[in-house]
Amino acid sequence: MKFLKLIFVCALLALSLTACFGSDEPKGDGEPVASNEPKRTNETTPDASSEPPATSASPTETEATEAAGTPEAITLHALFGETTFERPVGFATRKDHPRDIYIIEQAGRIVGMNLDRPKDKPAVLLDISDRVYAEGDEQGLLGLAFHPNDPGKAYVNYTTKTHTVIARFDAPADDPERLDPLSEEQLLTFKQPYANHNGGQLAFGPDGYLYIGTGDGGSAGDPHNNAQNLNSYLGKILRIDVDRFAEGLSYGFPADNPFLKDGLPEIYAYGLRNPWRFSFDEATGKLWTADVGQNRYEEIDLVEKGGNYGWRIQEGTACFNPQENCETDGLKQPIYTYGRDAGVSVTGGYVYRGKSRPDLTGWYVFGDYGSGTIWVLRQREDGSAEVLDLLASEENLTSFGEDADGELYICTQEGRIMQIR
Repeated sequence: MKFLKLIFVCALLALSLTACFGSDEPKGDGEPVASNEPKRTNETTPDASSEPPATSASPTETEATEAAGTPEAITLHALFGETTFERPVGFATRKDHPRDIYIIEQAGRIVGMNLDRPKDKPAVLLDISDRVYAEGDEQGLLGLAFHPNDPGKAYVNYTTKTHTVIARFDAPADDPERLDPLSEEQLLTFKQPYANHNGGQLAFGPDGYLYIGTGDGGSAGDPHNNAQNLNSYLGKILRIDVDRFAEGLSYGFPADNPFLKDGLPEIYAYGLRNPWRFSFDEATGKLWTADVGQNRYEEIDLVEKGGNYGWRIQEGTACFNPQENCETDGLKQPIYTYGRDAGVSVTGGYVYRGKSRPDLTGWYVFGDYGSGTIWVLRQREDGSAEVLDLLASEENLTSFGEDADGELYICTQEGRIMQIR
């Protein structure tokens, strides 16, 4: 199976095209990278928890100072030379091996590479390709997160032909360098009505809870209105406690989850179409999420506990269903949107907190799968977004990654891991 070639120029001519890795058309293969000088793109102003700063949408004075500089152009460096991976869709790190990265191959493997030994052969940490269904372009092994206090426990997000599975795998006591495929404990499963819009991100938040991104279930236009349904797992950010257990379950519910009594207790936020990568800012705890659009707008959200992010009522800030005079009271508006002149499928990244590029400090780095453009964004004190265009990479960006030192990378559709420099 191959991904279909996505030609960005055609996407610009056909505004009805729905972008995918989180959308209704498959993504394609990329070309060699290029670099360019930064330039400003359009800027937006948003309309308007006992949770820590993870969910605050208002920038602090410190943040504004940290991100006050203007980043210079970036370049991409092939991290592992000619070594490629099978449809990489992200990677994770673990505390006990800070110089290792663990790459998620969509077909069902997790392989490890050492940043100090880039010529080593990939080491297989886990192979569950026997139970992962990856025939659809958006199906497969999609997420990985190591327990922050017990890195011998890993949590994965994968699809079968009909369901999403959130499962835990353990490292054997006599072989801590791998995960035992027979140790699987399924924490949560839910049915997927269509093959696309599976989300897939997993990450532990600064509160120690496991966050899970889910798409609206697929097709186009969210025909079942799953994203607005508080009794559906689809179109949500979920949050669970993997260290405490509710009766009959392998996880518990954080006491301040917002819908414990009037919805599914796992739901943290809702109204998302297909969140293709979210991340927490290490310095502020804010939860940044990229949500793939239908056929007009891509969006970046700062996700708050209990927030409704509008899909399918809105796409970006525009009415979608109904197409006119939609009711937007109570909806959380995106911090930034862009249209089909700039890209067709947003790929979420990270707020840069590394040391090699101090000019990027405090800026959120993200990109577009179809156009290959990489941008940086900061939120001003008035809530508006300032965005700079840093690179026309000509790569299909399937995901961003962050190492233990806060340095950033991209995964490409053709299988390369590229370092941002």
